[in-house]
Order: sequence, then C-alpha cells, then structure tokens
Amino acid sequence: MGGLILIGIVFMVIGMIVQWRLKSKFTEYSQVGLMNGMSGADIAAQMLRDNGIYDVRITQVEGMLTDHYNPADKTVNLSADVYYGRSVAAAAVAAHECGHAVQHKVAYSPLQMRSALVPVVQVCSNILNFFNMAMMFIGGFIFYNQGLVSTTILTILVAANLGVTLFAMITLPVEFDASRRALAWVEQRGVVNRNEYGMAKDALQWAALTYVVAALGALANLLYYASLLLGRRSDD
Repeated sequence: MGGLILIGIVFMVIGMIVQWRLKSKFTEYSQVGLMNGMSGADIAAQMLRDNGIYDVRITQVEGMLTDHYNPADKTVNLSADVYYGRSVAAAAVAAHECGHAVQHKVAYSPLQMRSALVPVVQVCSNILNFFNMAMMFIGGFIFYNQGLVSTTILTILVAANLGVTLFAMITLPVEFDASRRALAWVEQRGVVNRNEYGMAKDALQWAALTYVVAALGALANLLYYASLLLGRRSDD
C-alpha cells in the first residue's frame, strides 16, 4: 500500500506541475496575436478544407483546454478561447485537433487502435475505481493476506492496469502525430511566421508532456501490482 500511495503522490505532483506549466504557456501565447488575424475556428475550417475533409463539424464547447476531436460524431470541439481566439495558442490548438481529424480520414492505425480500446479502458477504469474505493473502507490487508482471494484480486488489478496502460501508451503516438501534422500545415500554409511557429511548437510540446506523464504513471501502477502478484505467486 505504501508503494502505491508514493507512486500516486509522485505522479500527482509531476502532473500538477506540467498542467500548471501548460496553462501558463497557453495564457502567455494567448496574448500573442497572429499576424494574419485568423481565429481558431477559421484555422480549423481552412485545415479541414486543405485536407479534403468536408464532413467534420467545428463546434464551440465550454471550459479551458477542453478542446478535442470526437471521431464518433466527427466534430472538432474547441473551447471559447480557441474558437474565437486570434492568437498563437488558438492556432496551435485548433490545428492540433484538426490533426486528429486528418488521422481519422487517412485511417491512422494508432488512432484506430485507441478508438477500439475505449470500451475496454472504460471497464478497466471502473474496476480500478471500485477497488480504490474499497481500499478506503476495507484497507490494504487484502493485498497482503495469503490465499486465493488476494491472488485473484491482484490478477484482476494487473489486468485492469494493463488495459489502462496500453491505452495511455497508444495515445502517445496519436498525440505526437497530430501535433506534427498541425505544425507542418501551419508552417506550409503560412498561418504562422517563424516566431509564431516556435511558440506554437512549444505550446504543443507541453500539451504532449501531459500525456507522457499520464502514461508513465499508468506504467508505474502496472509494474507495482505486477510485482505484488509475482511476489505472491513465488510465495505459494
């Protein structure tokens, strides 16, 4: 239990630092207006057209940094600051989300794999949430108590963590590739100048780092439970 708590604290702190830095970068680059004056919605529409995508809608959603592409209903969902914003930050985020739409069009295999894993990771997350709640009331003795029940629980937890980790790992190439497509397009299309390009790249790198931290945290949890299970089986 102590090891699990330590892992949680370490990655929670790292995640908070990265999120804080991402928000500060977004705020900073939101103050830098684009030379061409295009809004995030304009940029998204242009990038979709340039890639021959005409069946994806661009919508505005509430919140900050809530931007995402939904392959289920083919929508690029942009927060108000990005949708209406005419800044470097808005350009970077809007182009990145359209990068996912391009991935969808070209059947980018990691995106297809991630989409296929969504139902699996939802089940795995529910299992982990259930056991986390149970630990709050029952305590950690079930993981150290000898017997079939404890081994069975650990096996379930390893399997659930494996599903979450696979999803997190597959997300990495999806996010990095979307940023690569976005940066290549904004540079080629002349949406940003040289200085703006550097800022857009910096913002997207910090956004990608949040997924790296999440993946490492998921992997650390998986290795922790796997070590408990292997130790239990070696004692049997």
